[in-house]
Amino acid sequence: MIAPLRDVWTTLVPAPHDRHGPLPPLLIALTVVTGLVDAFSYLLLGHVFVANMTGNVVFMAFSLAGAASFSLWASVVSLLAFATGALLGGRIANRFPAHRGRMLLGTALTETFFVVAACVCGAVASEPFTGAGRYLLIALLGLGMGAQNAAARRLAVPDLTTTVLTMTITGVAADGRLAGGSDGKVGRRLLSAASMFLGALIGAITALHASATLPLLFASLILTGTVVAVAFHARSTQPWTRPS
Repeated sequence: MIAPLRDVWTTLVPAPHDRHGPLPPLLIALTVVTGLVDAFSYLLLGHVFVANMTGNVVFMAFSLAGAASFSLWASVVSLLAFATGALLGGRIANRFPAHRGRMLLGTALTETFFVVAACVCGAVASEPFTGAGRYLLIALLGLGMGAQNAAARRLAVPDLTTTVLTMTITGVAADGRLAGGSDGKVGRRLLSAASMFLGALIGAITALHASATLPLLFASLILTGTVVAVAFHARSTQPWTRPS
């Protein structure tokens, strides 16, 4: 029990000479953002995800089979926006290939722009979100989350993908002691899953029982804090800034 708790602590408060520096807690913050925006998109934009693309592929199949409440075009727009955001994030990452801090700063700024734009559009649009306004929100959020995923992939911090939890949860079970493993990084993996759960829970509660755009406002604030935090390390030359 002590080892997982220690793992959680070192993820949230890395040691000064940790191989990944301040990246783990920042990626945990982005994982919370994922939960917030996917709660907003699924509950208020018509059963579509803007961060978890596996779900959208399945939703497309559901809609083609005639299942109610699923929109083929909403999933298509989300997929295309996500791919475009990932392309943009990849270009930003390739601009700073030797410095992971600047890489994250560039993509975080890009994501913040799109999420803040979505928050503003959501605030001025009428509910329920339909028509062009709905697709605009899906596109803006998909662009932002695609950029985030591109950054997380290039940063390559183990078990902190910010969106995909399937392999993370698999690792908890497959690498656990019951499977003959060492329980390595179980604390970090559970923390990642809990972060997305927390973001989704807060997003659902606020979207359904308070204001529709509160999840996006919270996501915007977290992203702004992330940008400020990363900016302090933009000139760092510590080992963690170099690619793995």
